[in-house]
Amino acid sequence: MNVHVLDDGAIERTLEALRAEAPAGLLARTMATAGLADAYAPVQSPIGPVLVAYSAHCVSAVGLAENAASFEMRVAAELGRPVRRVEALPPDLERAVERRLAGDRRVRVPFDLRRRSPFERAVLEKALEIPTGEVRPYAWIAAEIGRPRAVRAVGTALARNPIPLLIPCHRVVRSDGMIGNYSMGGPTVKRAVLEAEGMDVEAYVSEAEAGIRLIGSDTTKVTCLPTCRHARRVMPRHRVRFGSLAQALAAGYRPCRVCRPISLAA
Repeated sequence: MNVHVLDDGAIERTLEALRAEAPAGLLARTMATAGLADAYAPVQSPIGPVLVAYSAHCVSAVGLAENAASFEMRVAAELGRPVRRVEALPPDLERAVERRLAGDRRVRVPFDLRRRSPFERAVLEKALEIPTGEVRPYAWIAAEIGRPRAVRAVGTALARNPIPLLIPCHRVVRSDGMIGNYSMGGPTVKRAVLEAEGMDVEAYVSEAEAGIRLIGSDTTKVTCLPTCRHARRVMPRHRVRFGSLAQALAAGYRPCRVCRPISLAA
């Protein structure tokens, strides 16, 4: 039996021939999957391409695509981890993000909010409950989380939302009914996102400017926040407009159990 023995040089040459370049972005994806770093990639949204960062399959940040350099710096500073661009999110996460951006509230997208305070997490988690195409006032969020006097703090927490669009801070408006500002491009972008979700922003703002805060049905005697799905179903001839919850209650209407305007009385 002949035995062929390779010398050290032959072994090195054989191994060198087997060596191949790792796919682009593999290191970044591997570190992100292990939770040791964050990776980010562009994803289409109602306002065009945005950047979505993730670590260990949890979304950690969302930002505007045209500001990639500042997005990297912000994410690295806020999370204390390196961040690198990759070609695409992991397939399962990408599908979930795309479905969520398309308005599917049933799909679960995991979020990394570990560096947020308990109050900030409560605010952001409550914003997640607002249905697509509807809005709620800052005061509603404050009351719903048991902090009715913390309206200003709620606004600050939403302004610092690290994951806009996916955590829908755009669905929270001023207590006077006005649309308010938006960290992803200001009021114009906020209007565009809400309109893309099916909200009639012009009609909402017109009623808010007229002092209308609630819509009631004279057949059910239920009053709702103006964008509640039940309010939108009320036929024009049955719509009753109220300037406050106290006014609606005095007229014999009860608060909707879905949009819960009773929270505004807290």
